[in-house]
Amino acid sequence: MSFQLLLRLAGALLGCAVVSTSLSCKSMHASARGGWRPIFDGSSTNGWQMVGPGHFQLENGELVTHGGMGLFWYTREKFGDCRLRIVFQPTSGHDNSGVFIRIPEPPRDEWFAVHRGYEVQIENNGDLWHRTGCLYSFSPAKNVVQARVNEWNVLLITLEGKRTRVEVNGRLVTDFTEGDAVPPRTKEYEPERGLRPSSGYIGLQNHDDQQRVHFKEVSVAPLR
Repeated sequence: MSFQLLLRLAGALLGCAVVSTSLSCKSMHASARGGWRPIFDGSSTNGWQMVGPGHFQLENGELVTHGGMGLFWYTREKFGDCRLRIVFQPTSGHDNSGVFIRIPEPPRDEWFAVHRGYEVQIENNGDLWHRTGCLYSFSPAKNVVQARVNEWNVLLITLEGKRTRVEVNGRLVTDFTEGDAVPPRTKEYEPERGLRPSSGYIGLQNHDDQQRVHFKEVSVAPLR
């Protein structure tokens, strides 16, 4: 091979490397600018684990609830002082599910998260204490928001120290701080009272076999 040909080949390879690096940096910059890191992005369930009956099925890039009551939780880290974005879709006006936050330890069963964490409720027909966007039976809805059926909805949960805020499709539903007054527990399936930790594991609920709630994104971002 001639020296001139070697030079041209080396130049071409260098050019490819520069383009590749440029694209990679550009992609990384765009990701950093958005600030959101997916922990479920539709491609796999790596890092997630099921406890309790039923399961979450990966269908066309979406997690779909089947059976229950169970808990599908993220095992790789605890979350505190951050924002969580969950994109979900009910398939009927009576669908029931939830997002669990501030779970202090790896859950041993499906009830551990109920009694030791908080459930951000997904259910349109409950009263002010038991409906979409509430911390289930801990905080009343500041605004009544209906999750849109057969459409994607955005649940934004902000964890800031002992404070928890929840927005549904851009409207504030919950603004709760540890120590706020809560009503007494009146039903055995309601969560036990008590303080929750500043950070904890998170999970998704599959309520029973009559429900089909779809989730297509669970992402985390810094507070600022």
